[in-house]
Amino acid sequence: MATLLRKIGLIRLHDRDTEDPKHHHQGSFKGTKGNQKNNMKHCNTSSESNILNTPEIKAKRSEQPSKDTSGKQGKDVKEKQAGGGKSSGGSLPPLAPHRQHCTQVRTRRLMKELQEIKRLGDNFITVELADDNLFDWNVKLHQVDKDSALWQDMKETNTEFILLNVSFPDNFPFSPPFMRVLTPRLENGYVLDGGAICMELLTPRGWSSAYTVEAVMRQFAASLVKGQGRICRKAGKCKKAFSRKEAEATFKSLVKTHEKYGWVSPPVSDG
Repeated sequence: MATLLRKIGLIRLHDRDTEDPKHHHQGSFKGTKGNQKNNMKHCNTSSESNILNTPEIKAKRSEQPSKDTSGKQGKDVKEKQAGGGKSSGGSLPPLAPHRQHCTQVRTRRLMKELQEIKRLGDNFITVELADDNLFDWNVKLHQVDKDSALWQDMKETNTEFILLNVSFPDNFPFSPPFMRVLTPRLENGYVLDGGAICMELLTPRGWSSAYTVEAVMRQFAASLVKGQGRICRKAGKCKKAFSRKEAEATFKSLVKTHEKYGWVSPPVSDG
């Protein structure tokens, strides 16, 4: 009997421990509280991550740096404009498009003129490129008026041609070439110190883009005869060669003189 009562008591104790709502609730709460905390932590993290990854938040976050740097970018642009377009690294700006176009125009024009000169049947002039440079020509003038004293000088001195150097600027044919005599050393004929040539059409004022090298050379040949040009035969003076530096200085000086007083035919001795 006692054994039976003890068994019944144990059963009731067991039922009370396992079925008591209070006990069961506490045990469940304790067990789920940690899980709930962990789950809340996990959910909060996941929720925060999801919110930050929404398109609206992404857009705002991406806009924030641009707002901060917009002022700096504007300042950089102003500094570049104030500095003439130079970058902070000091690199040079690219070649301007108009310069590239001018180079193409000059190249096409000179190639065309070379072809036309080769077609000349009278052997009036021949052209060689100086150091294979298309923009720097050595031109041989083989003929002048055969009734002139200059032509007689060429025959007597066995001078087959008058050699000139013609250099073309970047904006040719819209600007004139620079032309000077190399050999022989000439006197008069509007040929001045250094081999500079006194011709209005070789100046910006007298130049036209329609002028060809052949036309310029024919005009030069005529001016040589008109100005009574002669080959220098004086021993001391003839040994001194023409120089480009002297020719450029002389040409610059004569252009200033003629711009001041006009392009009238000067005395033969003055060019």
